[in-house]
Amino acid sequence: MSLAALLSREDLALRQVTGPPADRVAIHWAHTSEMADPYPYLLGGELLLTAGVHIPAAGAGSDFDAYVARIVAAGGAALGFGVAPVHDTVPEALVAACEKHGLPLVEVPPRTTFSGVARAVWQLMAQARLAELRRVSEAQQALAAAASRPDPVPSVLRRLATRLDGRAVLYGPGGAEIAAAGREPGDEVRGALAKLARFVTSRTSTTATDTVAGTRLAAYALGTGGGFALGVAAPQRESGDHTIASVAAVLLSLLTGEHLSGTGAARSSALVRLLLGARPEEVASLLDGGAGTRWHVVHARPDTGRPDPLAASALGAALGSPLVDPSDEVVRILVPAAADTAPAGTGAGPQRGWTLGVSPAVPPAEWATADAQAARALARARATRVPLVRHAARPALADLVPDADAEAHARALLAPVAAVPALTETLRAWLSLHGSWDRTAVALSVHRNTVRQRIARCAALLEADLDDPDVRMELWFALRR
Repeated sequence: MSLAALLSREDLALRQVTGPPADRVAIHWAHTSEMADPYPYLLGGELLLTAGVHIPAAGAGSDFDAYVARIVAAGGAALGFGVAPVHDTVPEALVAACEKHGLPLVEVPPRTTFSGVARAVWQLMAQARLAELRRVSEAQQALAAAASRPDPVPSVLRRLATRLDGRAVLYGPGGAEIAAAGREPGDEVRGALAKLARFVTSRTSTTATDTVAGTRLAAYALGTGGGFALGVAAPQRESGDHTIASVAAVLLSLLTGEHLSGTGAARSSALVRLLLGARPEEVASLLDGGAGTRWHVVHARPDTGRPDPLAASALGAALGSPLVDPSDEVVRILVPAAADTAPAGTGAGPQRGWTLGVSPAVPPAEWATADAQAARALARARATRVPLVRHAARPALADLVPDADAEAHARALLAPVAAVPALTETLRAWLSLHGSWDRTAVALSVHRNTVRQRIARCAALLEADLDDPDVRMELWFALRR
């Protein structure tokens, strides 16, 4: 925190007597000492508080000079001198010594206790830390959102430059400037930033900093192995800037790494073909699994909050697939069945912080069916409060009935409720959860009484006794069709 923030506290009534401007003085903590030589007890960055007990009221100037010199040598940030009970005013010799050594000197009035000053320091530090965490968190979310845009690299650079109030540049192999955003620096700064970027890509160090013409420079080697680097130039360096720039570097590493590997281009080609009318099985060979691969569809919801693009990408990486579709509520992931880390794979388990529903392994032509199966598995997982549910893939008795006959029977049986999707959805969830009102309410995110009312409505429209297990079985078979 800055000394200026402490001086602005009206309840303390502190007054700076001498020294550099308060807004340029950083304080890390407060410490009280009446030792004649505080040097051994200082860590650096302290506001040292003293009442001058160790110095006689008529002390010589040389005593103050040595005292202040030792504080500066120890890295003390400022000196707070308490007026009373030893001294009626701040000694002139102390003022002169602080002026000589450039140490900020603050007068503490009699009514203000040192413990009150220390408490104010901790309070202001806590506020500053909270503000920094909030700033970093907001920047992380903004950068993640930028990375999910159609033009991710320029978007991330623009958002980073705005957050740091400076310039952000992506350098390619050999130091070529690929993309940039923010205010254009002078030639000297621009050349120094490019030089710093070349330095981090040709050395084992992944980060480097410098100051040129009053501008703070930083460069980050991107973890792609292809000579990419992020350069940042800002007029001043604030707390949290390094963390924000590091997040941007990670996102750019993922984005540039995808382009270098060629998988991004292949997936883009698959998407274009699908949009132009190709069937899933015709483009599956362009995806990571290759031709002939069977796939699981995974539906996932975070245990707390809403899924964000960065967390969704991390989940996809954990499951072994970059084919991730984050939305407001559910993240959908297409996972090759051969991926050892997939939750549907042999011996693999749930993912911490997520609830998953997993379809059986299917060929690309059955992706739509698997998507619906994964959705039902997720609903059951949330209702039963388990981290993972897999959709059963074994043949069922209903499979013995010809599809056309089964579908015709289902349409006729469910016709009274089919016009209201909420009724069929509630009936399906309620039957799958063995008639549990509470778990059905959780699965559908509705009130328990709403479930009761809908089921009662279904029973009336169907003219059926839903307590009869034979009726439940027949309705379940129909709903599956």
